[in-house]
Amino acid sequence: MALHIHLDPVGGMAGDMWIAALLDAFPQHEAAMLAAIGAAGLPGDWRCALAPHRDHALTGKRFLVEHAHGPDCGHGHEHGGAHHHHGHTPFRDIRRWLTGSTLAPAVARRAVAIFALLADAEARVHGYDDLDQVTFHELGEWDSIADIVGAAHLIETIGAASWSVAPLPLGAGRVQSAHGSLPVPAPATALLLAGFQTFADGLQGERVTPTGAAILKHLGCAPGLDATPRRLVGTGIGFGTKVFPGISNVVRALAFEDGAQGADWRWEPIVQIAFEIDDQTPEDLGVALERLRAVPGVRDVAQAAVTGKKNRLAVRVQVIAAPEHRDAAIAACFAETTTIGLRVSEQRRAVLIRREDRTPSGLRVKRARRPGGAVTAKAEIDSARDAGGHAAREALRRRAEAEAEALPGPDDPPKDKP
Repeated sequence: MALHIHLDPVGGMAGDMWIAALLDAFPQHEAAMLAAIGAAGLPGDWRCALAPHRDHALTGKRFLVEHAHGPDCGHGHEHGGAHHHHGHTPFRDIRRWLTGSTLAPAVARRAVAIFALLADAEARVHGYDDLDQVTFHELGEWDSIADIVGAAHLIETIGAASWSVAPLPLGAGRVQSAHGSLPVPAPATALLLAGFQTFADGLQGERVTPTGAAILKHLGCAPGLDATPRRLVGTGIGFGTKVFPGISNVVRALAFEDGAQGADWRWEPIVQIAFEIDDQTPEDLGVALERLRAVPGVRDVAQAAVTGKKNRLAVRVQVIAAPEHRDAAIAACFAETTTIGLRVSEQRRAVLIRREDRTPSGLRVKRARRPGGAVTAKAEIDSARDAGGHAAREALRRRAEAEAEALPGPDDPPKDKP
C-alpha cells in the first residue's frame, strides 16, 4: 500500500517540529533516528531526545537537542536567540562530514541535498556564485545538523510515496540573526517557500524556519490533499518552542494509505484538459496531437468533431495527464495548437491492476485482472504492425495472448529487464 503523508502547519514549520510530529505518528523509528544522528558525528557534549509535551489543548511530542553548557531546548536558534557554540560552519565542511560519516549513504545523500537547498538560498540572498562560499551561522549549530540528519533518516525510512502540506503561515515582524534584524519570513526562507501556498493570520513571529522550509522543498510537497480516497492510518503532533496566543504551536502529520475501493482496482488522480479548435488545419492539428501525446506525463489524447460557435465544425481535444505534469501539459497545448483558453479539471480514474510484458513471440501484451479474478490479455497492435496483412496480424496477436497466460499474474512485480 502506498503511503501518503499530509502535513498541517498549525503553528508553523520547523525542523524540530517536523521530526516530533513524524515520530509521534511513527514511534517505532525513534531509536534508529537517534542512532543516525549519533553516526553523523554528534559531539559528546550534545544530547538528543524525544519528550512528551502538552499545552492547553493538545498532547504530542517535542524533539530536544541540548548542549551540556546549558539547555538549548528545542532549537533556540531557529526560534530566535542563537547559541554560538562553534560559530561559522562552511557548507563544504558539512558536506564532507556527512559523506565521510558512518551514516547510511542514502541518508547522507538526503541530508546533503537538504543542506544544499539551504546553501543555495543563502548564496542567492548574499550574492555568492559558489555554494562552497556559503557559511552557516545559526545553521552550523549542532541542533540544525541534528534536525536535518534526523529528517533525512525519517524520510528515507518511512518511505512515503508522496507528501502534501496545507497553506503555511507567513508570520510577521522581525527575527534576529547573525546578519542582524531580518524581516519575517527571513530572506532565505522566503526563497525556499517560492511556489508554496501561504497565508497571513496576523500572528507575530517567525512561523516557518529555513530548515523547515528546506525539508518541505526537498519533499516536493503537493499543495493540500487531492480527492483521492485514502485510509487514515496514523496521526502525530509535534510541538515547537514558541507559544502563540490562541493557537497550538504544532505541526500535525496525517499518514494515509491509498484506499483502493476493492482489491481489484485502485484510484489514481488525473487532470483532464479540454478545448475546441476551429481554426487549425486538420493536417497541422494531427502533428500537434502526436506531439502532445509525447509530452512526459500525458496519458491520453483524444479528438472528436463538434459544432462550435457560429455553427462552425470544430474539433474538441481532450488531454489526460498526471497531476504533477499538469502545467507542462497545459503549456504544450498552448504551444502546439491555436487555442487561447482551455478547461482544466482534477478528476480521478479507477484503474484495474495491470501489467505489460513482452511475450516469447516478441509482442507487448497488456494484462489486467478483472473483478472476480479473470485475467484478460490484449496484444498491443503497434508491436504486430510488421506482420503482413490483417489475418497475419490477428494470428500473431492471438498467439501472443495465449503465451501471456503462462506469464506471472498482474499482481506479481514485473521481472527485471535483462
